[in-house]
Amino acid sequence: MQSKEHWEQVYTTKSENEVSWFQEHAGQSVELIGRAGVPKTASVIDVGGGASTLVDDLLVNGYQFVTVLDLSDAAIAASRARLGMRASGVSWLVGDITKLKLSRHAYDVWHDRAVFHFLTTREEREAYVNAVLRAVRPGGYVIVATFAEDGPERCSGLPVKRYSADGLHAEFGAPFTLLQQEREEHHTPMGTVQKFIYCLCRKDLN
Repeated sequence: MQSKEHWEQVYTTKSENEVSWFQEHAGQSVELIGRAGVPKTASVIDVGGGASTLVDDLLVNGYQFVTVLDLSDAAIAASRARLGMRASGVSWLVGDITKLKLSRHAYDVWHDRAVFHFLTTREEREAYVNAVLRAVRPGGYVIVATFAEDGPERCSGLPVKRYSADGLHAEFGAPFTLLQQEREEHHTPMGTVQKFIYCLCRKDLN
């Protein structure tokens, strides 16, 4: 995993709408969470959600138990400032998902847009998948979005690992059933286009 210092530098030198992954609204993510069919009382975690606006959209859509996890204190601070009083209704966690020990079966929905593709070693990816296995309840849902095979090879000055839907699903393996895959052409604030692949999976009941 890239260093905490790297991401603190990113979020202290750029505003949240100046980073390439900025979305005014996380429409595709909200839609996929909706398709999971969980109630608004479900526990949802946004991994790498830092300064993302997904938390805003989830609160507007009535989700009551949202957790945002990020490696960067500065990214979390940006979201808290943006949300104002609404921030008190969100659980905030700072830590490295490949090292952090989340509570067992704590979440109904796991969401990650643009963290997993930064895990370029097998050890990091295995630690991440183990975190998902531990933290997501049986029958819960996992939504992961990474750069597609024709997406960028680097982001924020760092190398990434690109995926097809089948390749991304294979990283998670048999305990997860692939329910849906979608592509996204993300238009960055700089005017470039980044190709993403989204996978919606369900964790087995066993």
